[in-house]
Amino acid sequence: MNEILQDYKKYLRPDVVAKLSNMELVARLVVEGFITGLHKSPYHGFSVEFAEHRQYMPGDEIKHIDWKIYGKTDRYYIKQFEEETNLKSYVVLDASKSMSYSSDGRMTKLEYASFIAAALAQLMVQQRDAVGLTIYDEKVRTYMPPHATKSYLREILRQLELIEASHKTATAESLHQIAERIKRRGLVIILSDLFDKPNEVMTAMRHFRHKKNEVIVMQVLDPMERSFAFGKDAVFKDLETSEELMTQPWHIQKAYQQEMKKFLDTYKKECREHNIDYVLLDTSVSFDVALFEYLHKRQRIG
Repeated sequence: MNEILQDYKKYLRPDVVAKLSNMELVARLVVEGFITGLHKSPYHGFSVEFAEHRQYMPGDEIKHIDWKIYGKTDRYYIKQFEEETNLKSYVVLDASKSMSYSSDGRMTKLEYASFIAAALAQLMVQQRDAVGLTIYDEKVRTYMPPHATKSYLREILRQLELIEASHKTATAESLHQIAERIKRRGLVIILSDLFDKPNEVMTAMRHFRHKKNEVIVMQVLDPMERSFAFGKDAVFKDLETSEELMTQPWHIQKAYQQEMKKFLDTYKKECREHNIDYVLLDTSVSFDVALFEYLHKRQRIG
């Protein structure tokens, strides 16, 4: 059993997933790895929330008990039916040029965020929840409203597989546009490096909250963007403007780290004050961190 667990859990590692051939395979294996891990973790009880089951309650019909699950867990679960869940989720993905950055042979921020988006969509449809996808750069590029069918999931995964980073960042403006397009409130999950003016981005995020949406912000960075540990002469190129700067990183590393901490702390503090869930990720972090954040949120909003 431990060998099976380890085999599946490897698909939560970005370096392993980067070698997979297509987005549908990525989504399925990441979610299977996540679910397999939950059965052996302190979060064991969460499995009822997303595996198309819920715990048996007095009054439920015995014929709906899933005996296979009982055999594995010694607990009674019954199959959920489609009408029992109706959460609408909106996955919002930043595909601006800054998201194309990667260091040390890692996947880009956009690839990492796309894989998280794919796994979230797979997980939501397995729960019978509706999921949509919005892709933006300096404007909203793709808007797919939420649906809960497997054929729609395949189209979302196809869009994620074809995605390429382009144009400058206009996160604040794009989020305002997206907030206006959402007609039925639900759960909004934003995947972005948030390289825009924090005060303007937070105003846009509050727009979602004003319209009674729940919000999770997943800020995706590259490890080098957090540490600036280059250590030698380097030429830095702005991916959005193509401007170049020659410098010795070790001279400015401490000042950079202080500014980056201030930048991240601003988002963390502002999100907390406005009841927005915030999680900081980088492209070396296991995918289950993002999925746990979603799962916590999903449990709280019922």
